[in-house]
Amino acid sequence: MGLWIIILPLAGLTLGWFIRWLYARFQLSASEQRAERIKQDAIKEAEAKKKEILLEAKDNLIRERTQQEREIRERRGELQRYERRVLQKEEAIDKKTAQLEQQEEKFVERDKTLNERENALEHEEERYRSELERISGLSVEEAKALIVQSLENEAKHDAQALLNKIEQEANLSAEKKARDILITTVQRLATEVTSEVTVTTVTLPNDEMKGRIIGREGRNIRTLETLTGVDVIIDDTPEAVVISCFDPVRREIAKVAMERLITDGRIHPARIEEVVQKVTREISQKIFEEGEKVLFDLGLHNMGQDSIKMLGRLYFRTSYGQNVLYHSKEVAVIAGMLAAEVGANREIAKRGALLHDIGKGVESDSDLNHAEIGMEMARKLGEDARVINAIGSHHNDVEPSCIESVIVQIADAISAARPGARRETLDNYIKRLENLESIAESFSGVDKAYAIQAGRELRILVNNESVNDDQSKDLAKQIAKKIETDMRYPGRIKVTIIRETRIVEYAR
Repeated sequence: MGLWIIILPLAGLTLGWFIRWLYARFQLSASEQRAERIKQDAIKEAEAKKKEILLEAKDNLIRERTQQEREIRERRGELQRYERRVLQKEEAIDKKTAQLEQQEEKFVERDKTLNERENALEHEEERYRSELERISGLSVEEAKALIVQSLENEAKHDAQALLNKIEQEANLSAEKKARDILITTVQRLATEVTSEVTVTTVTLPNDEMKGRIIGREGRNIRTLETLTGVDVIIDDTPEAVVISCFDPVRREIAKVAMERLITDGRIHPARIEEVVQKVTREISQKIFEEGEKVLFDLGLHNMGQDSIKMLGRLYFRTSYGQNVLYHSKEVAVIAGMLAAEVGANREIAKRGALLHDIGKGVESDSDLNHAEIGMEMARKLGEDARVINAIGSHHNDVEPSCIESVIVQIADAISAARPGARRETLDNYIKRLENLESIAESFSGVDKAYAIQAGRELRILVNNESVNDDQSKDLAKQIAKKIETDMRYPGRIKVTIIRETRIVEYAR
């Protein structure tokens, strides 16, 4: 019994193991069969894909071959066309070459003919030359020199005639060209000159004052500009502001008002208005006083308050650095002395001279010049017709109608030409005159040169034996050109050549 207990479990275990083995064997066999089927399927699919790829490759190959054959045919056609063109060009070149050869043969024959003619002409020329030398009694070199001298004299004469013609034509068009030059000059220099004569600089104690002048949201500077009619420029310039305005009186009012506000320290709109009103009254009073003072000094009377105010405004005007009021007073003094010498009306001459620049002190939007504006103002103020004419004619805007007008012209020129009157020191003035004379005397044929009329004219005496009339014109142009090149001067300089013949005999 105990033995069966051992055998039966062993038999059961053996039977179970066997059954499991059989089942595993069966599963393995099924897996191998399935793997074999998969393998066969894969082989068949690979074969199918291989055939498909081969077919596709054959199709691509056929298409590529067809494309290449088409391209080859097109290139072959192009080559054939190029070949035909080359053949045509070769034929054209051959024709041209043949033509050139024919022309070359003609040129050779013509050159041979010309050489024969040239040799014949040389023999003929030699024969004529010998005959001419025998008849004229001159050698070839002497004849050449004579002809060259004759041609040179003729060329000089023609050149001088041409220069005279050009000069006459230039004189006809000089006025138009002068206007063009003036316009060009104004365009080039207007900015620099305007910035010099229309601005005034006010010095500040420190840069913090700029902020006080501007004020909160700019109300202080706006108030000052509105009341005075100027532009206040505040930039990076240290401790300075610039006042810009074309009217010198307004500019002076703004300058004095700003200096007083800076000194006072109280800068606000109400205070600015108060100071500007006070300064305006003071400047107006000063204008009137300056006008009265000049009239008193000159001994002129019977002039209205409007005329005195316009005259006093010239105190704040300058021209080339020369105070216009003092210039007008100086012109009046000179005009009075000239009138006394020639027996003209001194009163008219002095009034015309004093008021000749009155148009420069008038505020006007008119496009008239200061002489025309002055004429209109004098006419409205009831001045004498001779005074009105003197004002308008001092720059030849109208023709002088009386001797007093001519005197005013002369006195104005004398005052402006006085050394030192217009931004030029006496040393520079004398040096300029010496340079003018030395430039003229450096030319051949000049005996003596004199700079006259304050350097505005150069009189030159030349030797009449070494310089003829035609050469005198050329010499004047050369001297004028050298002056333009070597010197700097205002206005223009007139060059006058004087050539004279003096014959002296004594009766005994």
